[in-house]
Amino acid sequence: MPEFSWPDRSQMPTSDAVDRSWPATVSALPLGSHVSGLVIGRQQFGVFLLLDGVPNAVGLAEITAMPHHMELPAVGSTVTGEVIWHADHNRQVKIKLDEWNVPG
Repeated sequence: MPEFSWPDRSQMPTSDAVDRSWPATVSALPLGSHVSGLVIGRQQFGVFLLLDGVPNAVGLAEITAMPHHMELPAVGSTVTGEVIWHADHNRQVKIKLDEWNVPG
């Protein structure tokens, strides 16, 4: 598996579904709420997540919002964290990670 990868399109909700669900996503995930999700993509700047329990919600945990002693979680890892921002322009829920488990 490559060190960095974009999310597989088959794992991602369509952009139309994300747009239609955005108001419900923001309502279901207020700032400060605790979330968990699956890492579906990994880049140098952070990881993309499918968030548990919120259909069509896409999360992004940027490296600047990760604990300094931790490395980026691998694709397939389960992560937990806190909602710190709603990026309306690209319909992403920004997450500050607090822990994760490696797959396997």
